[in-house]
Amino acid sequence: MRCMEAGDLKISQKGLYALQAMMTLARRHEQGAIKIRDIAAESDLPEKFLELILLELKNARIVDSVRGARGGYQLRRHPSEIPLSDIIRLVDGPLAPMGDAEQLRGLIAKDADHRALYEVFLAVRDAAAKILENTTVADLVAEKGRKGPGGKSGASPAKTKATRA
Repeated sequence: MRCMEAGDLKISQKGLYALQAMMTLARRHEQGAIKIRDIAAESDLPEKFLELILLELKNARIVDSVRGARGGYQLRRHPSEIPLSDIIRLVDGPLAPMGDAEQLRGLIAKDADHRALYEVFLAVRDAAAKILENTTVADLVAEKGRKGPGGKSGASPAKTKATRA
């Protein structure tokens, strides 16, 4: 599986697809359940792979499935209550360039010769985690105040909430 690298944070193709599908569900949140084929078409994703991703998101209680003629998938919570970190951790695992935060803290404690290096990795992990934990699916699809790639103007509703720990 190909990976997109954002600095030291690696996001798999599956992770990108999951985020894109979540954006589609967020844009259509008020419409109820959306059929897989519609999500795939709108997000330009392979339908078979999307089925597996949505099943994983359903098992993690991030999305719900609805049976029947008007069935499909929908977000379980409001898009402003779903941080990107939940999706990325589910699909791709820890947010650190190597291991998770506890592993890095352990290396810092026992490897004095390389402590400074592991402290940098931990700082990168913490910075990435903070951004991903405080950016929601709603932030990705917000049209108001969008400045363009790489920035937004104005505070989004999710940013005014208390910071998640």
